[in-house]
Amino acid sequence: SCKPLCAVPVLVQAFQPGGITPMKICLACSGGGHLSELLQLEDFYKNKEHFFLTFRRPNSEELSKKEKTYFVADPKRNPIRLLVNLWQSAVVFFNEKPDVVLTTGAGVAFPIALIAKIFGKKVIYIESFCRITEPSLSGKLFYHISDIFLVQWPEMKKYFKRAEYYGGVF
Repeated sequence: SCKPLCAVPVLVQAFQPGGITPMKICLACSGGGHLSELLQLEDFYKNKEHFFLTFRRPNSEELSKKEKTYFVADPKRNPIRLLVNLWQSAVVFFNEKPDVVLTTGAGVAFPIALIAKIFGKKVIYIESFCRITEPSLSGKLFYHISDIFLVQWPEMKKYFKRAEYYGGVF
């Protein structure tokens, strides 16, 4: 079966009938493993206008040397940091005006995805590759606001009924 790597372009094209207007993509995720998963989709986004939204970690700092990257506060389930992230994400959203938010989670990406949804933009969420037998908190949150929700293991479809499965990113 097709991996999310080849499914995402098809899914995003559904948001761009005729492919006439160039699409801007926000690639939002936590640093570390979530970012590593999103980077597996490089063949898809590299020729499209895009930017990253994440928090500072060694791999995201490295990414910022070659990609347009915005650093926002990592909420870490702290309400004050969440509000800071929400403000920072709103500033990025209104400056960049993305058409689609593509995310692998976690909490750092939720505010910009929520803002995008409120303003009529599309959200695609890919549940973490390490989630095989039970859903993540991020997955439970993003499920309600995502236009497309992808899982990387067929076992996860029992938790997310409208999820689509195309295999893993690795």
